[in-house]
Amino acid sequence: MQADAERIRAIYNHEVLNTVATFDLVPRSLEEQLQWLAARSGAFTAIVAVDRGHVVGFSALSPYKERAAYRTSVEDSIYIDHEAHGRGIGRQLLTAVLEIAANSGFHTAFARITTSSTASRALHTACGFELVGIEREVGRKFGKWLDVAVMQKML
Repeated sequence: MQADAERIRAIYNHEVLNTVATFDLVPRSLEEQLQWLAARSGAFTAIVAVDRGHVVGFSALSPYKERAAYRTSVEDSIYIDHEAHGRGIGRQLLTAVLEIAANSGFHTAFARITTSSTASRALHTACGFELVGIEREVGRKFGKWLDVAVMQKML
């Protein structure tokens, strides 16, 4: 996975600079990406999608909240190369990472998605997530207030 760090970083940084898919405002350095990958082990893993030897997307599991009572909950994240959208890669990654979550003993999975990210919300809905709430104007990027849809799937 460490060998994929630069490609993962390129996919992620495109989203940082051009979309509201992430609320990060500053692109990751290679060192920061390597640290992020190093933190993804065990149940909180990261996986990649590869097409013709080229990483075209990645998904990861992260703790939902830090407090102990939340330990059976997990949050997913998925990023697909902007040139590879619409090819079913997101569904493959989400299905795989949810299987990992279930096999790791998690009880429920959450996704926090900007309300304007209709493709991501549709993907999560297609994979069994339900909308459980909207967080109003919780982020600000590109000079706009952003709402976040909270979606949940029982594993």
